[in-house]
Amino acid sequence: MSSTAETYKAFYQRSIDQPDAFWAEQAQLIDWHKPFNRVCNYDKPPFVHWYEGGQTNLCHNAVDRHLKDRANQAALIYVSSETGQEKTYTFAELHVEVQRMAASLKALGVQKGDRVLIYMPMIAEAAFAMLACARIGAIHCVVFGGFASGSLASRIDDATPKVIVSADAGSRGGKVVAYKPLLDEAIRLSRHQPESVLLVDRKLAPMALVAGRDQLWGDLRQQHLDAQVPCEWLDSTAISYTIYTSGTTGKPKGVQRDTGGYAVALAASMKHIFDGRAGETYFSTSDIGWVVGHSYIIYGPLIAGMATIMYEGLPTQGMDGHADGAIWWRLVEKYKVTAMFSAPTAVRVLKKQDPALLKKHDLSSLRALFLAGEPLDEPTARWISDGLGVPIIDNYWQTETGWPLLTVANGVERTPSKFGSPGVPMYGYRVKLLHEATGEELTQPNEKGVVVLEGPTPPGFMQTVWQDDARFVNTYWKSVPGKMVYSTFDWGIRDEDGYYFILGRTDDVINVAGHRLGTREIEESISGHPLVAEVAVVGVADALKGQVAMAFAVLKDASLLQDGAATLKLEGEIMKRVDGDLGAVARPARVRFVTALPKTRSGKLLRRAIQAVCEGRDAGDLTTMDDPAALQQIRDRVSAS
Repeated sequence: MSSTAETYKAFYQRSIDQPDAFWAEQAQLIDWHKPFNRVCNYDKPPFVHWYEGGQTNLCHNAVDRHLKDRANQAALIYVSSETGQEKTYTFAELHVEVQRMAASLKALGVQKGDRVLIYMPMIAEAAFAMLACARIGAIHCVVFGGFASGSLASRIDDATPKVIVSADAGSRGGKVVAYKPLLDEAIRLSRHQPESVLLVDRKLAPMALVAGRDQLWGDLRQQHLDAQVPCEWLDSTAISYTIYTSGTTGKPKGVQRDTGGYAVALAASMKHIFDGRAGETYFSTSDIGWVVGHSYIIYGPLIAGMATIMYEGLPTQGMDGHADGAIWWRLVEKYKVTAMFSAPTAVRVLKKQDPALLKKHDLSSLRALFLAGEPLDEPTARWISDGLGVPIIDNYWQTETGWPLLTVANGVERTPSKFGSPGVPMYGYRVKLLHEATGEELTQPNEKGVVVLEGPTPPGFMQTVWQDDARFVNTYWKSVPGKMVYSTFDWGIRDEDGYYFILGRTDDVINVAGHRLGTREIEESISGHPLVAEVAVVGVADALKGQVAMAFAVLKDASLLQDGAATLKLEGEIMKRVDGDLGAVARPARVRFVTALPKTRSGKLLRRAIQAVCEGRDAGDLTTMDDPAALQQIRDRVSAS
């Protein structure tokens, strides 16, 4: 809690009215090698530069500065239910391993400002690589492990890395995914050729090494066991990393982030939003290939002096390879996790398990479960809230923002959450709702508009699109007529208490006979049915109405799918429910029942792919899909009717 017992409303207002003083205060949460002389430079909107003149280093703030007081405290806890491995690194041990990796990268010619592409599974060496890049001033570009060769090649060409760090393989659900052949093919397809490839050999899949290019981490690590690699002090505005937004088509869009502003933003969010305290344990179930993994597996918890759990495996898979729907809760108990971060999709997976599993382990250390990545529907939020007995805190943000822009800041003032709402604007974010056509600001409760941000954007926000300032301006800042505002491309409403509700993408809006409907609203209604575990709604072209809503639902009891009469009755019940909640105009044309929905490996629903199948179009780039059979099932359901 804030030592001054300041209300969140006053705290937020101070960040908006006195941003320089506010962010200078937050900057004290990290170490600076050289103090900054200007807090915010917004001379050339929409570009903003934070803490000009200052010098710092992300790795120093995440690792080195803790050696004095907590060298022997747990820092990185690596757990793989895929391989049955569990290993804890103290801050002192992490410091040593990161220096070995830094020395290895330097031996391969990596210098300050060079790019290092990291294409790795969720293993400790991936964390060493990210921190080593930050340590020596290299720009890391993490690409989600297992991405198909074509997608990886486009990112190699965009980032032009000097070195690629990878591994022989990853594993998911006990199935080995060989990375090296995918990487070799990507390099073959790329115009840009890396000078070296550094490989971690997990002994999961055979690896053919390319002479003169490929190096084994085990060999280089052995050569640098006693390496002493000092931190490279970087200008606050220097690039720390780039990360590509998921679902990008055509030329990849690299979100570029700074160093000092990002460090401050994460330190502040760990304190004010996640209420994290040094010496405690933080558990994010995400992947380092996504922004949550950057901010809240690697950098944020470590900057806060917390231990961070890096987990490889499914939420329903035990350490012995057998099914265990309580594996996450075992880790919460064992490592005394105080804050946990996951995604609504993961909770919906758990929802299909025996609810008793939520009570199997001692969760008394856990203060809150944070969920983000997609809208959190009220039934799912209530189910996990009742099961765990801790606050469920939704939060809304994007790869571009780097940290939450809508949630509640319990580290400042205990604030109630509202089921279905991610919360209120976070400090530093000037959030508005605008009319999509006129750009007029909507100020009345429950008016539906586009969620936008006025500049300057706060520390930690993207600087620009990597090597494409024009794309940054044109994509994000020019979509609302007559206004230079950042568009989230999401619909939202704000209630009378100032809480926001996200209604879906502006490009996922269904226009039924002139009525504009957000997919989220219909999904929320359907998911409230007691027999429905999960649902996706898409708009499908219709000759009469322009578009109609089409729903695909996963049932809690899959055996019901064998009973045609029961599913027909259930479809009628669901339509009646939507009628009652939203009106007949929102009623889906059909509700089709499936055993799984197509998702990316990070758990996001592939709504556009579902829509394309329904309309008989090519589903596009599906390299991030977790289970191709799920989309085929939808294709079969559509063609059968």
